[in-house]
Amino acid sequence: MTRAEEHVDRWFADRGWKPFAFQREVWAAYQKGESGLIHAATGTGKTLAAWMAPLIEWMREGGRIVPAGAEGKKPRRDTSPPLRVLWITPLRALAGDTGEALEAALQGLGIPWSLEGRTGDTSAAVRARQRKRLPTALITTPESLSLLLSREDAREIFSQLRMVVADEWHELMGTKRGVQVELALARLRNFRPELRVWALSATIGNIEEAKETLVGVAPLPGGARVVRGVEPKKVIVDALIPPFIERFPWAGHLGTQMLPQVVDAVEEGETAIVFTNTRSQTEIWYQALLSARPEWAGTIALHHGSLERKTREWVEDGLRAGRLRCVVATSSLDLGVDFSPVDRVLQIGSPKGIARLLQRAGRSGHRPGAPSRVTCVPTNALELIEVAAVRDGFEAGAVESRLPVERPLDVLVQHVVTVALGGGFRPDDLLREVRSTRAYAGLLDDEWEWVLDFVRRGGDALQAYPEYARIVAREDGIHVVEDSMVARRHRMAIGTIVADAHISVQYLRGGRLGSVEESFIARLKPGDRFVFSGKPLEFVRVRDMKAWVRKASSSQGAIPRWMGSRLPLSGELAAALRERLEEAEKGVLRGAEMEAIRPILDIQSRWSRIPRADQLLVEHVETREGHHLFFFPFEGRLVHEGLAALFAYRISTLEPISFTLAANDYGFELLSPERAPLDAALTAGLLSPKNLFEDVPASLNATEMARRQFREIARVSGLIFPGYPHAGKSARQLQASSGLFFDVFQRYDPHNLLVSQAHREVLERQLESSRLGRTLERLAASEVVVTQPRRTPPLAFPLLVDRTREKVSSEALGDRVRRMQVALEKEAG
Repeated sequence: MTRAEEHVDRWFADRGWKPFAFQREVWAAYQKGESGLIHAATGTGKTLAAWMAPLIEWMREGGRIVPAGAEGKKPRRDTSPPLRVLWITPLRALAGDTGEALEAALQGLGIPWSLEGRTGDTSAAVRARQRKRLPTALITTPESLSLLLSREDAREIFSQLRMVVADEWHELMGTKRGVQVELALARLRNFRPELRVWALSATIGNIEEAKETLVGVAPLPGGARVVRGVEPKKVIVDALIPPFIERFPWAGHLGTQMLPQVVDAVEEGETAIVFTNTRSQTEIWYQALLSARPEWAGTIALHHGSLERKTREWVEDGLRAGRLRCVVATSSLDLGVDFSPVDRVLQIGSPKGIARLLQRAGRSGHRPGAPSRVTCVPTNALELIEVAAVRDGFEAGAVESRLPVERPLDVLVQHVVTVALGGGFRPDDLLREVRSTRAYAGLLDDEWEWVLDFVRRGGDALQAYPEYARIVAREDGIHVVEDSMVARRHRMAIGTIVADAHISVQYLRGGRLGSVEESFIARLKPGDRFVFSGKPLEFVRVRDMKAWVRKASSSQGAIPRWMGSRLPLSGELAAALRERLEEAEKGVLRGAEMEAIRPILDIQSRWSRIPRADQLLVEHVETREGHHLFFFPFEGRLVHEGLAALFAYRISTLEPISFTLAANDYGFELLSPERAPLDAALTAGLLSPKNLFEDVPASLNATEMARRQFREIARVSGLIFPGYPHAGKSARQLQASSGLFFDVFQRYDPHNLLVSQAHREVLERQLESSRLGRTLERLAASEVVVTQPRRTPPLAFPLLVDRTREKVSSEALGDRVRRMQVALEKEAG
């Protein structure tokens, strides 16, 4: 053991710790020049595994150590070493907390490095100081890193860089921000071929693929490895069981009825985090807890991304110090921040994914050796099946994978302009660099030439407009940005985060009714009916971010509200859920959760069937509304919405028939006035995965959906400028601008690759088309079981309620559902 490592061991020992074997493995691999990914449970020391490596290197190279008596005195920035470590964090909210952890090690070891953050929250004074000289270690976000790469002296400021750490890599991978980081890392490796890159990740299924996405496809001088945390983290998953189980449950029917049990659970420990899936749910539960325990005022708080930074920091400081008894939060507290006092985590509603719940469980016992516990609070009795299935997933290690994004050309266009600003480039050299990333390893020559043409002159459609000629080739062949306005606007618009927009719903002749997610409106075709604000409406058209409607005579054939805030069920959790149902079909009810819903499953079995994992259950129920076909693939809401539209389209090609659709995580409903030709449709290939890319767009308003998706692409690629600070364009202006570009390209530049990308992203992102295809393959190989219950069985009942929800006010919904339940309970006996 070297003197540097002995010094680190003493620092650990002073805190009552001892380095884990996996931490030592990282330190040794780093000294050999290796890169890699550290995969370990939350709270087991990943941060120190990465951070100590460059500190040990500093000491082994004879770097200066400050005597112990000088601890606490920060080094002067002008005498500290130049930038050596870049720490990339996905959330700027994590930068402060990460900085404290890194600073504690610097101070304790006496290493005279300067450490600062650079995010959207960084003050103008600090930014100005960093323009002159960067600290030795910089904590930053993907967007701020790209800004640094756009500096003319980018090569010089990164000339001493030794290490890059990508924190919470599972949050970046599988997104355009992750691709932005891939391109930035390729640029940094061009500056520093011996650069070592390490990622930290706690919850991801495809670990090797995550490592390859991080380090790229080009061979690295030192190689790359995955280091797994050898310290198993005990995770306890349990649930609060409702005192009374309704045999016909529906989504959200429990509301805050579980409040007394949640209060008791919070009081069991010192500090608790109550996680919800939506911001509105956060507000509801915060108010409910405060009403139940007024004396908690001042020790209970809210935390979500819309809050002011100072408020978020106050809450985080209160959690760390143990001053707060309870914090109600969304995913804003999922990541990285170390809250050692937290000993109780509750999850309101199903987490909808194994990795998500594992991440949230890690907020409790967030220190080595301490167990993590998460208690699920169902908002619907059927969610108890999901709790049991999540536990199975934990035990089987079935954590969700994050699939890498392939060749998004809007991100590449942005990066090419960034590099042109940051000293310029030769096309052949930059192409080799771009192809060294996993995202663009398969980039075609034609695609690269199109990207270059697009930034040189705006492509075929925009060549007459000089503002779209963003880069120029100098006589020496170097491509640069010469226009100062182009440079300013590009730097202000760097990034891939584009907020979702809402569309105003307005009568052709009359007032405004409210607003709805644009992703819902994008699915409508002229003449489609939907219910909004309790009123049946007919969709006429979209113009200038307004959905123009007229009153409809009835809600017959109405399309349900697109509930964008509801998380879809993950594929891994869906598979575990199907296995649990198969056990129930055989009479095996393992665990308290499954035993609690025995009354529901008994009725389902008596009236219809509990499907096995290799079966597709279809229920045909006839009521006064018409003929209901309930399909139960158990694949998640997004897949079911795609399947519902697809099946309705395919059946209607056999004979003219109109359907009203509804979908949830377990299945979907097709309601028609007359009996649908189900047998004929099954024979004709209803479940076939063939012709998917023709049938899915035909079943939806695919062109309008692509036009909406193009807003993000136009924004990321720099076609539209979001505006200067405090004078930004409204969502209406952005959509109007991007819509104009989309129409122009469709008409005058039909082979525009950004338009092609918009169509591809609609299918993949909004409809999960690849998962939809895999689902159809599974269903085609499954046994189709058709039952004809006299009444609506328990699994179908939530779908019936979801459609009813669109017709009545929330106050009237409860009364309507109770009447429906009474009739069904009477029938059930």
